[in-house]
Amino acid sequence: MLTGLVNRLRGQVRVRAECAFPERVLNLCGARDLAFWDLEWESPTAFTCRLSRRDWKTLREAGRNLDCEFSVVGREGAPYFLFRFRNRQTLALGLVGCALGLFLGSFFIWDFQVEGNETVPTERILRALEKNGVGLGTFGLSLDGEDIRNHVLLDVPELSWIAVNVSGCRAEVQVRERLPEAVRIDRREPCNLVARRAGLVKRVQTIGGVSCVVPGSAVTEGQILISGVEDTDTVGARVLAGLGKVEARTWYGLTASMPLTAPEKRYTGKEKTGLSLIFGSRRIKFFSNSSIEGAEYDKITRRFSLNLLDVPLPVTVEVETWRFYEAVPAARTAAQAEKAAEAILTAQLHEMVDPWGEVKSTLCSSRQKGDVLMVTLSAECLEEIGRTAPIYTEDTDETG
Repeated sequence: MLTGLVNRLRGQVRVRAECAFPERVLNLCGARDLAFWDLEWESPTAFTCRLSRRDWKTLREAGRNLDCEFSVVGREGAPYFLFRFRNRQTLALGLVGCALGLFLGSFFIWDFQVEGNETVPTERILRALEKNGVGLGTFGLSLDGEDIRNHVLLDVPELSWIAVNVSGCRAEVQVRERLPEAVRIDRREPCNLVARRAGLVKRVQTIGGVSCVVPGSAVTEGQILISGVEDTDTVGARVLAGLGKVEARTWYGLTASMPLTAPEKRYTGKEKTGLSLIFGSRRIKFFSNSSIEGAEYDKITRRFSLNLLDVPLPVTVEVETWRFYEAVPAARTAAQAEKAAEAILTAQLHEMVDPWGEVKSTLCSSRQKGDVLMVTLSAECLEEIGRTAPIYTEDTDETG
């Protein structure tokens, strides 16, 4: 592969030789130490091969004494390509300028790739980098990794580590998020563990205090599950922190009313398209006005990053499309209304239960009342129902 690249850089010629004794041509190449390759026989008296530009000139001069006819089938390589522009100085100058621009542009940052963030938005990290001098068009060789890390971590305290690695004109930003601090439990603060909602106890795990319930017992909201008051035979009652974990089966009943007539989008077929070019942080719009008043529409934005030979360019094409529609009332069946309400209630149920446990089973039912469908979602869950409630004590100081 490297040999082929060298041959194309210095130029190569594909030659057709026709002779009554073609072996004389091959012997001549061997005697003059002329390299040839890609030999193909067309007939017993004719063949084609490739030679370098310099060896072709030597063979042409030496072959005049032979009864042989040479013809050039094709010329390949950089010298012949550049020779085409001998009368097009402006185009050649443009190509040289483009190549020079690509070479110099590769030392600047035109693209960012952020990895490792889950909760911290990518936009916030990029804004912090831009605030500290790392943005589109920044000279990549001038970056100080330690200085960037110290300043960005102050602006984004949710991060514990950040590194910016520049590869060509792309900056790869790798971050690590700070782990949330564990909730510290003060075991010296007197408290009870009470039920935050009613349920059927499945498992009790006591860390401190006295358990007041056993598996299989039903509890109501606010009932003490683990008491922080412990009776002793020697010194009477002792107040401490009643802590632990109590899992129970719980039941939920959520209701929503869904109208059987709802507005529906009906596209009018009218569309408006706007084209923009983004150079770094600047935008050039090719449409007059982007504000649309008094109309209902969906806006679709598509961006296309331009690159040349897998090198990203600081140019992004943005196409914005506005699709206009009218809101018209549309009737829907009871099944469709029930399905939509079930999705809403299920999302609400998971928002209530997921921080404490999991949903085991659900059952959806509905009944129609006029033009409204009443949908009820019944669910059985397994969750931790304990919450701490402080025990207030009063210390009396006697003075004589």
